[in-house]
Amino acid sequence: MTGTASPAREPIATPISDVDVAIIGAGIAGLGMATTLARSGRESFVVLERADAVGGTWRDNTYPGIACDIPAHLYSFSFRPPADWSSRFPSGAEIRNYLEQTVVDEGLTDRILLEHELRQAVWDDAAACWVIGTGRPDGTVTSFRARSLVMAVGRLSEARIPEIDGLDSFPGQVVHTAAWHDDVAVAGARVGVVGTGASAVQLIPHLAEVAEDLVVFCRTPPYVVPRDDRRYSDAERAELLDPVVADEVRNRLLAEADVAFRQRLGLSPDIDEIRARAVGHLHAQVADPVLRDQLTPDYEIGCKRILLSDDFYPALQRPNVVFEPSALTSVTESKATARSGHTYDVDVLVMATGFEAARPPAASLIVGRAGRLLSEHWSAGMTSYASTVVSGFPNMFVLDGPNAALGHNSAIYMIETQLDYVAGALDHMRDNGMRTLVVSAEAEAAYTREIDERSRSTVWLTGCDSWYVDPESGRLTLLWPGTAVSFRERNGTFDPAPYENTAHHRTNAATTMEGE
Repeated sequence: MTGTASPAREPIATPISDVDVAIIGAGIAGLGMATTLARSGRESFVVLERADAVGGTWRDNTYPGIACDIPAHLYSFSFRPPADWSSRFPSGAEIRNYLEQTVVDEGLTDRILLEHELRQAVWDDAAACWVIGTGRPDGTVTSFRARSLVMAVGRLSEARIPEIDGLDSFPGQVVHTAAWHDDVAVAGARVGVVGTGASAVQLIPHLAEVAEDLVVFCRTPPYVVPRDDRRYSDAERAELLDPVVADEVRNRLLAEADVAFRQRLGLSPDIDEIRARAVGHLHAQVADPVLRDQLTPDYEIGCKRILLSDDFYPALQRPNVVFEPSALTSVTESKATARSGHTYDVDVLVMATGFEAARPPAASLIVGRAGRLLSEHWSAGMTSYASTVVSGFPNMFVLDGPNAALGHNSAIYMIETQLDYVAGALDHMRDNGMRTLVVSAEAEAAYTREIDERSRSTVWLTGCDSWYVDPESGRLTLLWPGTAVSFRERNGTFDPAPYENTAHHRTNAATTMEGE
């Protein structure tokens, strides 16, 4: 029986109501922004999420052992009632539940459009708004306008897969830690793990317990310090549900964590103490001098992320585990070959290889003034003003983007600082009847120089290969080169002074996109 192929189905166009604010991403930053807008009485906003559920990083990462390495009471919104955390460091499932409950408690369900992936956002200078296009899995496309755009796609949303010869033809399973699923057949299998970063040190102990054989490919060994996690007693959990107690704990944890920034400046005795703690942990848990030497980093502590684990080193010494102190370079059928020349038979390859953090793919979807892509603007590494706004991209705010992360303290504290800044900017626009708000190129350049100057004395620029640093320019583009508190002091309050004169783009203060 023969026949003709049916023509490709045309995408169905479905409109979305125009809004004042469009938020891209329903992770921590996006939900925090939505909560901030809702609590301030703003009703004209929408959250676009490409996945079928909220949660961002904590929705995507479900591998065995997934947990946070920041204490629970610091890794949660200060403006949300304290959650009933079961342990000092929350599991991934607990954090995801916390975020899902945020949606319910804050009445955000109807504001969030799931399975709406951003295809493009184009600034329309004449209309002073963003024209946003999205697509759905069924081919449906949408187009609408938003006065302001908030990019909340995060740093850990696009998995990075290294170039490995023959990987595409590997007959077994290949899975990135951020795409873990129940069908990954690791029990009784020969498993290879590529990488020894934050995800790997959590996952490897679990794989070591169930795999027949496990080989860990390590390009550069990490510094690891004791995790010292523990479950809270019923009495402690009850006490920590008191908002006053929870705030006290949060503030104490914040101050304690900020002290660690002295380590990142390479100041003694702080850096000597943390180095001694990490080396002492290695020596206490690894007796074999050969393995211990292979696990000893050759770069300054803090240059790459310092990891927390009590069971990573013991897992590497199990009889079914091999530590390969070089990167995986090629795969031929079921044989995985390391840079050292050693070859291993594997059935499953787990990529614990991180994310495209320094060069976010979403930047290629944002078109600012004069048709300039955000990715072009960031061709020499991400830049911004106040780590939140970018010249040439009016009414756009980037959360958890350029120099807005920390290597020693809570990302949520930093995000909340940005939420305050964005809220102040939106209020300024509304109160002054402004249609367009764009930071000057001079202000962005000056802020970038400030970041570069503050970065020079940090351990992050001492020569290690770190995802904190832009791979081409060598600039520190991910982290704020200071304490969490200094970030808030510098960037927590909106100031209109560095912005271009937008008097010619004024309109009635009460006008909204919905009202036009």
